[in-house]
Amino acid sequence: MVKPTLFPLALLLVFTALILPAQASSLVAEPDRTQIYEGEVLTLTVQGSLEIDLNLSNLFDLDLTRLPAPDIEQVEPAFEILDRKQRYSVQTINGRMSGQVTWTYQLAPTTTGSLTIPALTFQDAQSEPIRIDVVAGTPPDQPDASRDIFIELSADKAEVYVQEQLVLTVQLFISGNLIRGELSEPEHPDAVIEPLGKQQEFTRYRDGVRYRVVERRYAIFPQQPGQLNLPPLRFEGQTRSPGGQLRFVRDHQQLYEVPVKPVPDTWPANTPWLPASSLALAEDGLPPPGELALGSNLNRKVTLLAGGLPAEALPPLPGQVPAAIRSYPEQALRNTETTGEGLQAALQQSSALVPVQAGEAVIPEIRIPWWNTRTGEPEEAVLPERRYTIIPQAGAAPAARPATPPPSEPVTRPDAGTDVTVPRPETTPLWLWTTLTFALLWLITLALWWRHHRAAVSDRAATETEDSNEAAAFNRLRQAIQRADADIAGHLVRWARLRFQQERFDSAQDVIRFSSDPDLQARFGKVQARLYAQQQPPESGEERKQLIAALEQLRRHKTGHKDSRHGLPSLHQLS
Repeated sequence: MVKPTLFPLALLLVFTALILPAQASSLVAEPDRTQIYEGEVLTLTVQGSLEIDLNLSNLFDLDLTRLPAPDIEQVEPAFEILDRKQRYSVQTINGRMSGQVTWTYQLAPTTTGSLTIPALTFQDAQSEPIRIDVVAGTPPDQPDASRDIFIELSADKAEVYVQEQLVLTVQLFISGNLIRGELSEPEHPDAVIEPLGKQQEFTRYRDGVRYRVVERRYAIFPQQPGQLNLPPLRFEGQTRSPGGQLRFVRDHQQLYEVPVKPVPDTWPANTPWLPASSLALAEDGLPPPGELALGSNLNRKVTLLAGGLPAEALPPLPGQVPAAIRSYPEQALRNTETTGEGLQAALQQSSALVPVQAGEAVIPEIRIPWWNTRTGEPEEAVLPERRYTIIPQAGAAPAARPATPPPSEPVTRPDAGTDVTVPRPETTPLWLWTTLTFALLWLITLALWWRHHRAAVSDRAATETEDSNEAAAFNRLRQAIQRADADIAGHLVRWARLRFQQERFDSAQDVIRFSSDPDLQARFGKVQARLYAQQQPPESGEERKQLIAALEQLRRHKTGHKDSRHGLPSLHQLS
């Protein structure tokens, strides 16, 4: 006994198997109307009838990919196919079994004017061509401000420089009962596009009609000069009428053509191009210019803030310090936030500074050139230099000298008639003071020896730990190069300090100078230049592999030597 719920499925399978060898006898195509307005959707119904062969030899040949269908793709590109459905029915007339297949298509015109739905074919049957008139504008009883759904686009600038931020605002106006819908995202092969937070929803009245508005905002950074033409943004969805009927709705809008100006000819060569609405440097952790104690610990924190740029576009902060001060930089921190005006980027570089040599020391100024997109003029963010006098730490106070014994005084003995001079007895004998002094010196000597012994043990332990971590540090350096990390220079300095402990490396340029390897110098400078000079194309994976190979060569064969940080140009000149 066949369950009733399975009967329709069994009927469909039998019909599918039987219809495959059948021959079509007719094909009729009917639109729901022959005149529509742009933005509206046309419903096309296509019906085909077939005579079914009762041969059951192919009953189990159920390859669904062979199900017949009209060649509806012929309507493109005049129409866009939004949706398609099909259904089957079987009937018997005068003992003959026939099948009827109905296809329903939702078609959207891509242009205005007189369009034609060409003749469709289905096996040996063919439909008649159909003329469709697409009228520009909107229906008289549905003015533009009263459409169910439409898109509006706006931008904050009429023109931009290459890599300058352009804020695009997309608003979707919805009136009526929206069942489902999809709004496309802006895209362009020569632009970096970042969404600015989550979409916002609010209510707005337009010509007395209440709309629900969905707003999305994007930061667009054109990467090539010329004209920026964003493809149209499209919305497609379905609404339900008060009577319960479903209706397809769609709209599309395109942003105006935005001119993209190239980098000005006056911009210095080999200088990172930074078009920003604001850019500033801040410093924290250092005392005011004056005196510094030798061996004191300082923590310098330099922050670069930029408006209208992502954090990845900010160049590394220079970390040069004088020879009298040793620097231990940490990994730079980058952060990008969204604000009402677009992206806000921050780059923070922290370094531990230790004065190691008495005398005068000058921490050089930091200058970051940038292009002010508000004024259209070049500017510089500057941190002024700091001058210090490094002085030795105060030593211990000298030991007190023994007091001079008081002079002898005459005394009169009661049993003698003459005065006899007798020395005043000392409160503490001299030998006791001498013993205490030598004991104190011995204790001081013992304490100094113990302190020196503990320091030597600690140094050996630290050296053993550093030796064991050198391989891990080189692995982190290799991974940073492979993923194009912005702090490759910091990883390089940290590894070199572990590998060549007899050297003092304060920056990546010290390591490059120490290597005396022109190949390493060129490859490192090339990767750094491509990473931070935005106008250049990104480096290839082969360049990063070559840089890793040069560093492995340095790791295997290079030995430390003195005065290796002199005589080569700076890293910033190389990059």
